[in-house]
Amino acid sequence: MPARTPHDSRRGILDPRAADSKFTLARHAPAAELASVVDRHWTIRWDLRARGPRTQETLPFPQVNLVFGTHRPGLHGVGTKRFVAELEGEGWVVGTKFRPGGFRPFWHEPISALTDRALTASEAFGEPGAALEAAVSAARGEAERIGLVEAFLRSRHVEVDDDTALAAGAVELAQRDPSITRVSELVARTGASVRKLQRVFDSHVGVSPSWVIRRLRVQEAAERVARGEVADWPSLALELGYFDQSHFIREFKAQIGRTPGEYAALCARQGGRAPSPGAPAPSS
Repeated sequence: MPARTPHDSRRGILDPRAADSKFTLARHAPAAELASVVDRHWTIRWDLRARGPRTQETLPFPQVNLVFGTHRPGLHGVGTKRFVAELEGEGWVVGTKFRPGGFRPFWHEPISALTDRALTASEAFGEPGAALEAAVSAARGEAERIGLVEAFLRSRHVEVDDDTALAAGAVELAQRDPSITRVSELVARTGASVRKLQRVFDSHVGVSPSWVIRRLRVQEAAERVARGEVADWPSLALELGYFDQSHFIREFKAQIGRTPGEYAALCARQGGRAPSPGAPAPSS
C-alpha cells in the first residue's frame, strides 16, 4: 500500500501562521478498524478575541470530510476551489477526513454528486446524523468527540470493495510520487485501464484522475515554496510536468490565488523567513 502523507504534514495549508499560539491544529490517527476508510481526524481550536478576525486558507485534498463544531459543520465533498475560512472570536472544529474513495461505502450514490457541496449532518444521515451532531457538540473534549464519530462510523461501516481500494491506492500513489504527472503514468503504475480509472474516480473519489494529479502537483509546489526550497522556477515547473514556466504560473495562481512569487513573498513575510537565494519571482 502506498505511504500516506504524514499526519504532521502542512501540505494544503496556505497560511504560514497556522501554528501560532492562538490557532491550534492537531491530527489524530483513526482507530485500526477504520483505517481502511478514514485517513485521519483533525481538530482546530482558536481564540481570536484579542486579535480580531482571521482568514485561514487551504487547498483541499481530493477527500471527503465530515465536520462538527462552530464553523461550517456538515458533510463536505471534494472542493475544487481554494477553501477560505473567516474565523473570529473563540471556536472549535473536529473533522474526519476520509481516505480517497473511503466515504463511498457509507454513501448511496457516486461521490461526484457531493463535489463542491456541503450537506448538514441531518441531510446526509437523517435523524442519526442530527443526533450525532448534538452529541458531539455536547461532548467535553476532542477525544470524546472523536470517539462519538468513530462509534457512528462503526455502526454504518461496510466492507471495502476492490474499487474503494483502487481509488485510495491510485490517489495516494500520485500523492507520494511527484514524478507522476500524467494519467497514462498512473494507469501504468496501477494496472487499471484509463476507462476503469475514470469510472472509479467518478464513483469513489469525486473528481477525475487528471484533476487529482494537477491538484497534488500544485500542493507539492506550494509546500516547497512555503519551506523556501525553490531556487529555480523553470526547473520546478518541468519537474512537476508543466510544459513551460508560464503554464505552471497560470495553474498555480488559478488554484492558490497568488502567483508563485507572490506566495513565496507572503510565506517569507509571515513566516519570518527570507526568500530562497537566487530565486526569481514569477509574476504572471
